Amino acid sequence: MADALSGKTIAFLVAPEGIEQVELTEPWKAVEQAGGSPKLVSTDSGKVQGFNHLDKADTFDVDDTVDGADASSYDGLVLPGGVANPDFLRMQPAAVSFATSFFDAGKPVAAICHAPWTLVEADVVRGRTITSWPSLQTDLRNAGATWVDEEVVVCTDGPNTLISSRKPDDLKAFCRELTYQFAKA
Repeated sequence: MADALSGKTIAFLVAPEGIEQVELTEPWKAVEQAGGSPKLVSTDSGKVQGFNHLDKADTFDVDDTVDGADASSYDGLVLPGGVANPDFLRMQPAAVSFATSFFDAGKPVAAICHAPWTLVEADVVRGRTITSWPSLQTDLRNAGATWVDEEVVVCTDGPNTLISSRKPDDLKAFCRELTYQFAKA
C-alpha cells in the first residue's frame, strides 16, 4: 500500500482552531504512507490550532484557503473532527461549498467524529448511511441519513464514496478504509 495513493492529492478541511489533532495527524500520516500528498485547507491562511480534546496541542501550516481552493485540484477530502472544528466550518459558506463540491464531482470524502456536521449543513447526507460521534445521530437522521453505530462505514449509495467513523479509537479502521477507497477512486 506504499504507493496506492501515488500522484493523488488529498485535501484536509479544517477550521482555524478546534481540530481534534489525532483525527488530523493519523489520516495525514496514512495518506503520506500510501504515497499521497495531503494538503491542509482552512478558512484562513497561516496556521491552525490542533487540540487534544479540550487542551491546545500543536499548530499546523495551512496550504490553501477555501476561498482559493478548488475540488478539481484534489482527489479526495478528509474532514477531521473535534467539536469546535466542524461547528465553525458549517457556519462558513465557502467551507460548506468546498465540501459540497467533492460530492458534486463524485470524489471520495472521509469524515470522522463530529465532522459530519459540516456534511449536514452541505445537505449531502440524505439517503446515505453514516456513522459519527453518537451525539450527532439525531442531526444526521433529521438530515435524511441512516445513522449506524459502527467502527467504520463505507457508503456508495450516492454520487461518491463516503467513509465515516465514530471517534479516535476507530482511527486504525478509518485510515485503512480511506486509503483503500481513495486509491480505488
